[in-house]
Formats: sequence, C-alpha cells, structure tokens
Amino acid sequence: MSEPTRSEAARIADQLRRAFDGDAWHGDSLFEILEGVTAAQTAARPITRAHTIWELVLHIAAWDGAVLRRLSGTAVTLSDAENFPSVTDTSEAAWLRTLAEMRRVHEELVRAVSTFPDSRLEEIVPGKKDAHYTFYYMLHGVLQHELYHAGQIALLKKM
Repeated sequence: MSEPTRSEAARIADQLRRAFDGDAWHGDSLFEILEGVTAAQTAARPITRAHTIWELVLHIAAWDGAVLRRLSGTAVTLSDAENFPSVTDTSEAAWLRTLAEMRRVHEELVRAVSTFPDSRLEEIVPGKKDAHYTFYYMLHGVLQHELYHAGQIALLKKM
C-alpha cells in the first residue's frame, strides 16, 4: 500500500525538523551539533569579529520567530539588536534556557509550516514587495539559513 500524498508544506516542515532534530541527509542536525556543548564553549569567541555559537543560536531562533510571525500575516523586519541579540548572562542555566527557547520556537514553526495551506505558498510574504519573495521562497530560505549557521557552529565547536 502506498503512503498517502503529503502536502508540499508538510514536506518542507519535515525538512525543517530534520535539519534541526536529526535524520538529515547531509549529516548532523543543529541539535546534534550542539549536543554536549557548554555555556563557556558557546560564549567563547575563537575568531575575532566573528559571532559566537551562542550568538548564532539566538540569531537562528530570532529568524525562526520572524518567519513564524510572517506565516500568521505579520510584516516583520528585525532590528540589528533582534537579528543578533546580545548575550548578557553566560551561565550554564542561561545557556540551557536559550536552547529550550530555540527548540520551543522551532517546534512552533514546524507545526505552523506543516499545516500551512499549499494554496498560499506562492503568495507574497507580508511586508515584501519583490515577486519572488513568496512563502515558498521564505520557507526554503529559513531552512537554508539554519543549515548555513549549523555549519558555522560545527566549525566553531571544533576550535
């Protein structure tokens, strides 16, 4: 018996989940890369003028949240402070809260994408004017964004 056909949005949501939680085609997911990393490691800046692991994690969460709000019809532009939030508390407890919040926002995004109507994928995202900036484009973009930064985090973790 064949598997029922899933919507395109559900397939995108599955790829978002894989990039974050595991079973990704390319290798380790973001959470697999972050496994066992300490607050001190994530706050370290081994490359001058480059973002830390912690800053990248906050940045990923910020964009997952922005995409989530855009899916609900809100035009969102992140300020510089929202795009790369500052890390003010570098304790282990603060790092665990950061991870939990990133996971919460990401899971909410995956749920929202999985039920997003395919009929809306070609609509222009609220606040965007370019014809190419559709929900389809944005959803694939946020997936690419997470994987891009996951690669950076993997390298920073090895330093």
